[in-house]
Amino acid sequence: MQKQFITYLREKSGENTSFIEEIASVLDIGYDAAYRRVNLKTNLSLEESVILAKHYKISLNKLFEIGSQNNILTDLSPQINNQTELELWFKQSFNNVYPLTKLKNSVIIYSAKDIPLFHTLKDTYLSRYKIYVWLKDIDPTMTKSKLSFDEFLKSIPNSLLESAFALGEIYKNVNTTEIWNNTTINGTLQQVIYYFESGLLSKDIALKICNDIEDVFNHIEKQAIQQSMIGSKNQSTYNLYLNEIHTLSNTIMVKTPSRKVFFAPFTVLSYFKIDHQPTCDLMYKFLQNFMSNSKLLVNAGEKDRTLFFNRMHRKINKLRDQINANEPFNFE
Repeated sequence: MQKQFITYLREKSGENTSFIEEIASVLDIGYDAAYRRVNLKTNLSLEESVILAKHYKISLNKLFEIGSQNNILTDLSPQINNQTELELWFKQSFNNVYPLTKLKNSVIIYSAKDIPLFHTLKDTYLSRYKIYVWLKDIDPTMTKSKLSFDEFLKSIPNSLLESAFALGEIYKNVNTTEIWNNTTINGTLQQVIYYFESGLLSKDIALKICNDIEDVFNHIEKQAIQQSMIGSKNQSTYNLYLNEIHTLSNTIMVKTPSRKVFFAPFTVLSYFKIDHQPTCDLMYKFLQNFMSNSKLLVNAGEKDRTLFFNRMHRKINKLRDQINANEPFNFE
């Protein structure tokens, strides 16, 4: 395995210096020690392999591709435990998405167990409520607190909102394909009814959030019909698929002209990042098969499209009715 790895590094190395001298410099060891490693007389340590992989800017999965095909390395996104870290997460996500806006043929494919967050990151009660719910899930202090959403509205930092809105705005400029099913809306509705029934969300604000959710679906329906992102500076495409067979997972695949990477959910907002290309190819193929067993709503016909969105609006109206009646909510 070390032989193939050294061969790969040699191919990545520049031609202006001795390869052994380059290895010695990178690992901060003597020429003789580097010579023994290059010529397989001494094994590379894991730490040395990591240092070399970083220097030559290759995926650490290259260390495994020669051996078992059942082991890959992934990156775990930074953990979020409070408002400050959530704001940083918004900014980091913006920086990750921004380069895609410069690549004409890049696309995001989103298997949506829940409404994709960028649909909700606008200047609305819904976006603020989403932030409240996320912090309730990830911030131990917020979890134990009896702080209501109405009170939270008075204290939410402007910088946190601005970073969230910026992330929602940047997505408009990326080609996007989403796969939904009839339960994609349920998580958001459940969040509203949970805190309403807990007494942490007032009736007035809960109904305003329902209006915001309805606006999100009206917006999505327009985009699905015209197959483009409304307000995009890049005339980005938007395709919405309806899958009536499978449970979805919030997996996000990013495909560019040169490579693929996908993100698998870990906790509320954290994720595993997988850039091992053979694995990414398998995921891309899986999502393509997923779409072939789904309905592209712009092609499904007005009847199927209208049935889907009417079903979503009925769920929102049912939630409104239950809030007004102050009765337990049931999706069925």
